[in-house]
Amino acid sequence: MHRPAYVLSRPQKLYVVCAAVFLTALVIAEATASKFFTAFHLPFTITILGVEFNEVVMTAGVIAFPITFIVTDLLNEYYGKPGIRFVTFVGMAMIVFEFALLQIAMAVPTSDISPVPGEAFNTVFGASGRVILGSLVAYLIGQLADITLFHWLRRLTDGRHLWLRATGSTFGSQFIDTAIVLTVAFAGQLAVGEIVAITLFNYGYKFLIAVAITPLIYAAHWAMDRYLGDELAETMIEQAETS
Repeated sequence: MHRPAYVLSRPQKLYVVCAAVFLTALVIAEATASKFFTAFHLPFTITILGVEFNEVVMTAGVIAFPITFIVTDLLNEYYGKPGIRFVTFVGMAMIVFEFALLQIAMAVPTSDISPVPGEAFNTVFGASGRVILGSLVAYLIGQLADITLFHWLRRLTDGRHLWLRATGSTFGSQFIDTAIVLTVAFAGQLAVGEIVAITLFNYGYKFLIAVAITPLIYAAHWAMDRYLGDELAETMIEQAETS
């Protein structure tokens, strides 16, 4: 007997899209975190633990991370702790999967006609591998801290002030995440002052981005309400609050 194909509901489709965007941004952030770039030059020199800086240096991983901030808050808002925790653990698995694939890619022999020399490839992704390993611990701790802070602030404000729980949870969790990742990834390669400075630069950037993307969170919230319908969206948010 022919059975009709299963049709995803709107909340399910939305969850899949949010999870896909989150995981893509997460994997890209991990893969690019070993590159440092100069965000801008300072008009003066600052000294941090004996190391002088005349420019703000950050990792390329911060480019993709704002996307994860937005999606984390939206999943928290509509799907509650179970929804975002599931994506968090899937994200951990994908980081491990990414690390395993990179190890295989570095292990296979490089062809003579390869446009990227094997040494260059291994230099880039070998460093990324160490970043990925450090990120496992930092990511799990940071995400769980974000989830806890988000729902604590939601209860504290009785569900009001989306901007407060979105930015407040990011401020607390991302300092933990940034400090752990950079310490594990670059200890022994960079001076302590350099690690501290880059941690502060990255966190400062994330702090500003968390404030700047607040309108985007409200816009995404509005778009999700329209897609789901006001009644269903309100029901999901109410259920998320008690999950």
